[in-house]
Amino acid sequence: MKLSHNIRGLAALAVGVCLVSRLQAAGPEVFSITNFGACGDGKTVSTTAIQKAIDAAAKNGGVVQVPPGTFLTGAVFLKSKVELNLAAGATLQAITNDAAYPLVPSRIAGIEMTWPAAVVNVIGQQDVKVTGTGTIDGNGSFWWSKFWGLDGKGGMLKDYTARGLRWAVDYDCQRVRALVFYDSKDLEVKDITIARSGFWSLTFTYCERAHVDGLKVLANIGGHGPSSDGIDIDSSRDLLVENCDIDCNDDNICLKAGRDADGLRVNRPTEKVVIRNCITRGGQGMFTIGSETSGGIRDVEVSHIQAIGTTSGVRFKSSGQRGGVVSNIRIHDVQMTNVANPFEFNLDWYPAYSMPTLPPEIAADKIPAHWKTLMAPVVPAERGVPEFTDVHFSDITVTGAKTAIKASAFKSKPLLGFTWTNVVIEAGTAGKISNATDWNMNKLVIRATDHKPMLLSGVVNVPMPD
Repeated sequence: MKLSHNIRGLAALAVGVCLVSRLQAAGPEVFSITNFGACGDGKTVSTTAIQKAIDAAAKNGGVVQVPPGTFLTGAVFLKSKVELNLAAGATLQAITNDAAYPLVPSRIAGIEMTWPAAVVNVIGQQDVKVTGTGTIDGNGSFWWSKFWGLDGKGGMLKDYTARGLRWAVDYDCQRVRALVFYDSKDLEVKDITIARSGFWSLTFTYCERAHVDGLKVLANIGGHGPSSDGIDIDSSRDLLVENCDIDCNDDNICLKAGRDADGLRVNRPTEKVVIRNCITRGGQGMFTIGSETSGGIRDVEVSHIQAIGTTSGVRFKSSGQRGGVVSNIRIHDVQMTNVANPFEFNLDWYPAYSMPTLPPEIAADKIPAHWKTLMAPVVPAERGVPEFTDVHFSDITVTGAKTAIKASAFKSKPLLGFTWTNVVIEAGTAGKISNATDWNMNKLVIRATDHKPMLLSGVVNVPMPD
């Protein structure tokens, strides 16, 4: 009896396993956008059809399939338990109509404000994937020309700069991003290409548990996109970024955590981030921290990165109003080739942008709400001084650089506790370190072709590199 009972139990278990296997093999339901009226002819606007497919897939969880073709779209909004899959040869191309991107709550360059929705949006959702080898095409030249004109020398940038408003133009020229995750959890981006975004390419803000694998960013096709960051991670935690190839015009991979008084109010760090096995090409920063540092950035590992022709390698930037503590940053096993500034640390970065001042001819009671947010003072003022500490570099090789190290901080909070181990830099000149304390040079070798020594200013216990 016991034996037969056990056999019956095992048989029932086997049937259950087979049933589960069949259910798993079936996979999630697939919803092709063409079944909802989308047309990939590069002429028909398919926003409504794509959103209908997303809404249908969201009822029980499913895959929204974008087949080969060029599908024109405005903003679409993914929902929980939905995977957007872009097949090989599939393109979602942004339409150049500002009305197609409704204003949504967001955080832009460190302050909370409303902003045009992205081409693809994940806002307040969980368990969302964007996969496949297709492309999200931001069609960015429309927004680029608004910012700096068709010739790259005019537009709103020229106008605002002439009026003493350089600090406001990035916020007022509302450029559309390609792919945005906001206040969401359990996210995946795999193998897609993001091309010529109107503004930042891929952003995570207030997010938890995300994996980016195999992303390709081609930001400058058909022109030169201003502020076309590759990946921006803002006040988010538990992220893995790997196997990405990023060619852009600004920061390639950037960590942020809020700006000035508004960022200090939110006080939410970026933490537990791993970045590995990536390539950066054109761009202003292979790996950047800042300039938005107010909520703090900590527990970050960057490894096995190859930078080819990127303007800067490791780039730290902040300002005297940002505040925040940046700590436990580990960067190792990196190779930089023809990177002009492999190590660039400037904590008083770009004052015309970072330090808003209202021109006297503009009435303070007539300005928009986000200007008031930008201009809100940090109290007490010393709270605005950023702190960078416990940063470690190891096993890094640099060839073809112009300046090996550019490093400067505030006297009240010097760059503290930086460690260099097996770092070899070939550059035109060694550079300068200002306001730094307790650096450990286990092996920092700088081979400067001008044979001039490193300039040191305001340093304590910072030995000369070899």
